[in-house]
Amino acid sequence: MQPYKAIFLDWDDTIGDFSRSATCALTTMFEIHQLYRYTDYDTFVRYYTEHNTLLWEQYGRDEVTKDLLKIDRFIYPLMHACGLEENSETRVLARRMCEDFLRMTNHFFSIIPDADKMVKTLAAYYPLTIVSNGFVESQYLKLRKSGLEPFFTHVVLSEEVGAQKPNPLIYQEALRINGLSADEVVMIGDSYTSDVEGARAAGIDQMWFRRTDTPLTDGQTATYIVNNYRQITDILAAGKWVAR
Repeated sequence: MQPYKAIFLDWDDTIGDFSRSATCALTTMFEIHQLYRYTDYDTFVRYYTEHNTLLWEQYGRDEVTKDLLKIDRFIYPLMHACGLEENSETRVLARRMCEDFLRMTNHFFSIIPDADKMVKTLAAYYPLTIVSNGFVESQYLKLRKSGLEPFFTHVVLSEEVGAQKPNPLIYQEALRINGLSADEVVMIGDSYTSDVEGARAAGIDQMWFRRTDTPLTDGQTATYIVNNYRQITDILAAGKWVAR
C-alpha cells in the first residue's frame, strides 16, 4: 500500500449520524401532524424511505431537482400510506413537513460515536476534504455544530459543484482544489453507489464504511471494506501515514 496524500470523506452516516436525526425528526413529525389518524408510523416510514431512496438516486443522476426531492418524498407517503388525495391541501402539508424535517434533522444532529476521534487522528496526518451530496443549508450548519470544522481543509458540496456523487465530476473538483491526482487520495464513505462506485469512476481508491454485518451482494467490491473507525485508522497507519 502506497501512502496517500489526502483523504476525502463523506459526511452523512460516515461522520454525522443522519440516520438517527432523521428517525427522530420523522417520529416527531408523525405526532405533530397527527398522521396516526390515517396510518401507523411503520407504514408511513416504509413508504417514505423507499421513495426517498429512489429520489436521491435520481438526484444523483440529475434526473430530479432538489426542490422536487424535498417535497415529493413527503407527498408520496401522504398519498400511498395515508390515503390523501394529491391536491393543493396535501402539497401544503408536504411543504410544511419538508420545512419541519430540515429544521428537526438539524436540531437532532449528532455525530456517530468516535467519529470525532477518527477525524482528529486523520487530520494530524492528512488534509481532509468533505465530499457530500447534502444540501448546502444543512451541511455547513452541521459541520459547525459538530466542532470538527477546523479539521477539514476543504468542503466540496454537490450543489456548489453542480454535480452529485456518483458523478466523477465532483471528485475531480475535490482533486483539483487539493492539487492532487486520483492515485494520491482515498475516499471514505458509507454509500456503495455514491462513495464507492463514484470514487472508482474517478480512479480513486475507496474505503467502504459499512456499519452492518449484512452479507455483500454479488459484485460489491471496494479497495477496502471496513466496519468501524479503528479499522480505518489501522489501514491508513499501515501505509505509514503521510506527515503534513
